[in-house]
Order: sequence, then C-alpha cells, then structure tokens
Amino acid sequence: MARALIVGCGCRGRELGGRLLAEGWQVRGTSRREAGLEPIAAAGIESAHADPSQPGTVLELVGDVAVVVWLLGSAEGSPEELAALHGRALERVLERIVETPVRGFLYEAEGSVDATLLAHGRETVAAASQGWRIPSAALSADPGTWADEAISLNSDRD
Repeated sequence: MARALIVGCGCRGRELGGRLLAEGWQVRGTSRREAGLEPIAAAGIESAHADPSQPGTVLELVGDVAVVVWLLGSAEGSPEELAALHGRALERVLERIVETPVRGFLYEAEGSVDATLLAHGRETVAAASQGWRIPSAALSADPGTWADEAISLNSDRD
C-alpha cells in the first residue's frame, strides 16, 4: 500500500488526504504547530509534527513514503520564512530525498505566497526531477486534481 506525506496538511491537505485515503493510500500529514495536529488526526490522517523550514524534521518522515506533497503555496510567515520554504529548505529536502524510497514529489505552485517565490520553487522541483529522475508535478489551485497527480506519480514508477 502506497503512503503519501503531505507537508502542510491544512484544509486543502486534509481534503487531499481524505481523497487519497478513499483510494486506499496511507496518508501522513504534517503541521508546524501542535494545534494543527488534532484536525489532521480527526480527518483520519496520521499526524506528525514537522517544520518544513527545518528539512531534517520532514526527512525523518519519508522512510516509508512513496510521494511527498509540498502544500505550502499559501503558507503563512515572515517574508524570510516563506522564501526559505520555497527556496533553501525545499532544495535541501529535494537533495536528500533521492536517497529515500520517495517515488514522486508534488509541489503546490499556486497560492497566496508571492508568485516569484512559487516560480522559484517550481523551477527548483523541475530541476531536481530532471537531474535525479524523481517524477514531479506542479499542482494547480484545484485540489480536486491533486489525488490524481499523486496516484499517477506512484503508478508510473511501479
């Protein structure tokens, strides 16, 4: 059974997680804040505390994961924090993910975060995908299609 890790499992992440659960996936969702863990668990998703600005906390969770979903297109924080989430922290996760069982990476490329940061993140994910042969996709603002992308990425590598 495939497992997805949703980094930034807020409302849209829980919607995606529910869809993946219905498809038979195991789903783990993260929150930077302790208060965010209860709604994740209430949605039937395994909750995990992780701060994507500290890549090690995310990488600790990928040992049994097929697809990572980076849902931070509408993350909140200081300009510096947001730049890190779509820049150096994302780069560090992608650099290390090649050494894990992860088979695909989905990046939320639209949202309330500055479009320049999202474009940089999209380019970073595309470069990692090409360089390390990790299938990836940039997610649109329509979460209804995200589960299809995740399922497609996993089945492409089977």
